[in-house]
Amino acid sequence: MRNKGSTPTKPRVVTTKTVMTMKKTGEKIVMLTAYDYLVGKYLDQVGVDVILVGDSLGNVVHGYETTLPVTVDDMIYHAKAVKRAVKNALIVVDMPFMSFQTSIDDAVRNAGRIMKEVGVGAVKLEGGEYIADIVRHLVKIGIPVMGHLGLTPQAINKFGTYEVRAQNKEEADELLHDAKILAKAGVFAIVLEKIPATLAKKVTESVPVPTIGIGAGPFCDGQVLVVYDMLGLTEEFKPRFVRRYTELAEIMRNAFRAYINDVKSQHFPSDKESY
Repeated sequence: MRNKGSTPTKPRVVTTKTVMTMKKTGEKIVMLTAYDYLVGKYLDQVGVDVILVGDSLGNVVHGYETTLPVTVDDMIYHAKAVKRAVKNALIVVDMPFMSFQTSIDDAVRNAGRIMKEVGVGAVKLEGGEYIADIVRHLVKIGIPVMGHLGLTPQAINKFGTYEVRAQNKEEADELLHDAKILAKAGVFAIVLEKIPATLAKKVTESVPVPTIGIGAGPFCDGQVLVVYDMLGLTEEFKPRFVRRYTELAEIMRNAFRAYINDVKSQHFPSDKESY
């Protein structure tokens, strides 16, 4: 109970500065994805620090096999819905495939559209040293950037597999090098996806910016999951790094079955549900 006369704690508005401070204080960063108004609303209500409007929406919302078909317009459409709901969390939006890799001009134009049309806090770019100049320029003109290393889904055609990355020394050294380069270029945080926990620990200790893991073990400064995965909606996708906190797919099917039953048997609507 709070003391008589005290005022309730005001919800914390999370910014990129907040996230960077959390690394220094040792407070873990909690990030989940959202692609619509209601999920964004619920995540914000319970105090999620960062909400990622991820290009994973191509898989879980649009039904694509990869994230490659996702467009900037898709990202803006979904980000606008999330933005309408969120008051406190930092919203980060993925830059989709070929929206920034082609040139600094394209990166500025597309990232600028996302920031201007939606009003979010930052964008996220996949890639290492080869995008450092792009990151540096975006940050210089006032667009905060989150990096993403390890398993980078936009590069699926290059690697041909979603297996764990950086398991050999050469690739591990390259990833650590990339993380340091991205930090120097100005990213405020780096997502580390599906890499050995020992490497994630080394990266986390070697860079001044927060690391946020997904399938990268417990030593990162924060964690992220795709919300549809942790809710048990994506039944076919069950990697070891996803903890399923409920099984919404079966709960939803049971609700649909009950509705079908009630309508067929004329138990819905009842007198109380009619005007």
